[in-house]
Amino acid sequence: MTTGAEPGYPQSVLDLLGSGRDRPVFAHGTRVVGADEMSELIARVAAGLRAAGIGPGAGVAVVLGVSPEAFAAVVAAQVVGARVAGVRPGLTPDQLRHLLGHRIAAVLADPSTASPQLRSAAAGLPLLGIGPVDGAPDLTAARVDVTPPIPAGRPDDVARVIYTSGSTGNPKGCLQTYAALGAAWAAYPDRWPPAVRDLAANLDRYLVFGSLSSQVMLEYGILTLAAGGTMVVAEPPRGGEPFFPGALVRHRATASVITVPRLAKLVAAQRAAPVDLGALRALLVSGSPLHPARLAEALAVLGPVVYHGYGQTETGMISMLTPAEMTADPARLGSVGRPPAQVEVQVRDADGRPVPAGVEGEFFVRTPAQAVGYWADPTETAEVFTDGWVRTRDLGRLDGDGYLHLLGRARDVVIVNADLQYAGPIERVLASSTDVAEAYVVAVPDEETGEAVHAFVVPAPGCEPDPEVLRGLVRERLGAPSVPREVTVIAEVPVSAAGKPDKRRLTGFARERGAGG
Repeated sequence: MTTGAEPGYPQSVLDLLGSGRDRPVFAHGTRVVGADEMSELIARVAAGLRAAGIGPGAGVAVVLGVSPEAFAAVVAAQVVGARVAGVRPGLTPDQLRHLLGHRIAAVLADPSTASPQLRSAAAGLPLLGIGPVDGAPDLTAARVDVTPPIPAGRPDDVARVIYTSGSTGNPKGCLQTYAALGAAWAAYPDRWPPAVRDLAANLDRYLVFGSLSSQVMLEYGILTLAAGGTMVVAEPPRGGEPFFPGALVRHRATASVITVPRLAKLVAAQRAAPVDLGALRALLVSGSPLHPARLAEALAVLGPVVYHGYGQTETGMISMLTPAEMTADPARLGSVGRPPAQVEVQVRDADGRPVPAGVEGEFFVRTPAQAVGYWADPTETAEVFTDGWVRTRDLGRLDGDGYLHLLGRARDVVIVNADLQYAGPIERVLASSTDVAEAYVVAVPDEETGEAVHAFVVPAPGCEPDPEVLRGLVRERLGAPSVPREVTVIAEVPVSAAGKPDKRRLTGFARERGAGG
């Protein structure tokens, strides 16, 4: 149990459920789970974990699909004070073994995830079932007494390990303490920043999919609870239909999270064959920046429902741009919103000195619920977490009204003749063409210059981008060193298991083309 007068996290989540009684909080197909049933599920799983010897500080790997039981399992593991490592789908066997080697005491799986691959990677570790899993005790069937569970997490213990996408190798684990989760705002309406309050009003039916290991998916699920809404599980697409807009229509969703590539597909689908999205009131764009022209197009096609969020695994939400802000002042489309009062942002130059508004530099951020470091990586921890600040390694500026403008990644660079060419500015120039829906830049080895710029572009609907015209556009705007050696037109960008553009695969494609040439 935590020290002090009040139990710590996730008491706030338990309180939300305790005040809900039979209010529907989760919908899964024809099944609707009320707040009381969810509370009992959490109590059962917590009792099962304690019976299995899981308590404060123990590492628990959560390998689960999206279901009421999965949500209950995550909360229950934090009730007992465990270090909860959410393992997302799509990892390679080597990555799975790598993550399960992080002092894990037990693995939680459900019937949809207890695959031979997982069992092989988890060999030697206790396997605990969330539902009926062969060879594992079913924690959802554990006996509980009538006393509500009391959270046992200690403030300085790690509550959650959030893994990055692993786009450069094995995923990195960001460590978030129980104190940090207690300082977060999702479960506390009185702490909501204005943009979050605006979004929360639209969470009547929040569509959840993929994995509750996703930081964004889970936190906006808790926000939905606090807003009085229902989390609605998206069923797999039918007969090859695109996920969006099919899932939005079928589940009458009022809100969901969407990546930039999926948003582009949704806009294109609505242009080609519009469907009734009358229930939809909020789409939170997450994972990567959205070019102002594409954001304007999404607003024009979908209506004032697009929220443009900016954050990192290490920090949580940094800022958010609401539809009302965009429509009131179209100049805001080039920003990612204004940080709320609870978030501090500094723009610093190459020497680490803060610069005034309007001057470009690197963002350093402090948020209430930021991580404290990376698992077993003191070097990277020291580089990113400095004197209470998180070094984002994102380049940008703050304008005179306090809005953030992203200009690229400090490390997303191509080194041409020993000079750094940042991918972000090149991508923005390419995406400014009316023929281009999306643009991505990667570095490829080059015998003459060390590295060369290779660009991939996704055409705007009905358009055929001319690579030479695009190369000329970059030359005109940014100069010869930034001009892509090659521009490749692709139908769609490959995405990682986390739903983000997969630049590793694009780099592989570029190298294959170079070898073939």
